[in-house]
Amino acid sequence: MAKILPFTGSGVAVVTPFDDTGINYEELGNLIEMHTANSTDAIIICGTTGEASTMPDKEHLAAIEYTVKKTNGRIPVIAGTGSNDTHHAVELSKEAQELGADGLLQVTPYYNKCTQKGLVKHFSEIASAVKIPVILYNVPSRTGVNISVETLKELSAVENIVAVKEASGNISYTAKVAAEVPELYIYSGNDDMIVPVMSLGGKGVISVVANILPKETHDICVEFIGGNTAGALRLQLDMLDLINTLFCEVNPVPVKTAMKILGYNVGNLRMPLCDPEPANFEKIKRALEAYGVKKH
Repeated sequence: MAKILPFTGSGVAVVTPFDDTGINYEELGNLIEMHTANSTDAIIICGTTGEASTMPDKEHLAAIEYTVKKTNGRIPVIAGTGSNDTHHAVELSKEAQELGADGLLQVTPYYNKCTQKGLVKHFSEIASAVKIPVILYNVPSRTGVNISVETLKELSAVENIVAVKEASGNISYTAKVAAEVPELYIYSGNDDMIVPVMSLGGKGVISVVANILPKETHDICVEFIGGNTAGALRLQLDMLDLINTLFCEVNPVPVKTAMKILGYNVGNLRMPLCDPEPANFEKIKRALEAYGVKKH
C-alpha cells in the first residue's frame, strides 16, 4: 500500500517572528497568508529555520496550534517535533497530532547522537505513538548523525514513516536512497539541489529561500513536475546566487536578516544566534537587489 504523502512541491520552513513578549502572532499570520496567496504547498512550523530549539514546549505547541488554526485546512501544516530525547519527541508529536498537524518532521538526535540501531528505535518509537505521516530529517552537518541507507530501508517498513528530508548535500547518497528505498518519498532539504533531487524522483523541497521567494520556489517544482525541466532548471540557476548568500552564515541568520531588509516584521534572532557580520549584511542586501526581490 502506497504511503500517504503530506504534500508535493514547495514546503516553506517558515521563520518564527519574535517580539519582546514572545512570538509575534500577528506577523506569523501575515506570513501564513502571504504563503497561501503565493502558492506555497505546505507550511513547516517549528523547524530549524523557525528557531524551534530556543522555544520552550508551551510556546512551541502554541505556534503549531496557531498555524493549524490560521491555515484552516487551506494548506498542509508539518510540525517540527524532533528532539534528541525520544520521550520528549514522542510527547511533542502526540500534542502536535492533537492540535491538528498534518504531518511531523523528525530530526536525527543531536549532541548525544546514537548508533544506527538507536535511530531505528528512536524513529519507530515516535512514529508508533501517532497516526499522522512522519518525515525523517537527515542533516548530518547540524546533528553529527547520518541516516544510513540500510537504516532507511528498515524504517520504511513503518507505515506512517513516509518520507525523508534529505539535507546531507551528498547527491550520490540521495541517488542511493532513491534507488534502494523506493518506499520512502524524498524532499530536498537544500535549496540549491531542488532540481537535482527531483530528477531522482524527489517530490519537492522543504525550503528556506521560499520565505522570500514563495511563488518562485513553488514554480521550480511545478515546472519540473509538469515536464518543463529546462524551465525548472533555469529558475533554479537564476536563484542560485541568492540561495548561496542565504547560507553565508548559519541558517536562519541570513534569511531572517533578508526578511527584515525586505520589510517583514520578523523581529530579532534568539540567542545564541545573532545579527550577521556587517560584510555579510551587505552581501545579503546586494544579493536581494541583484535578484530583484521586491520589498514587502
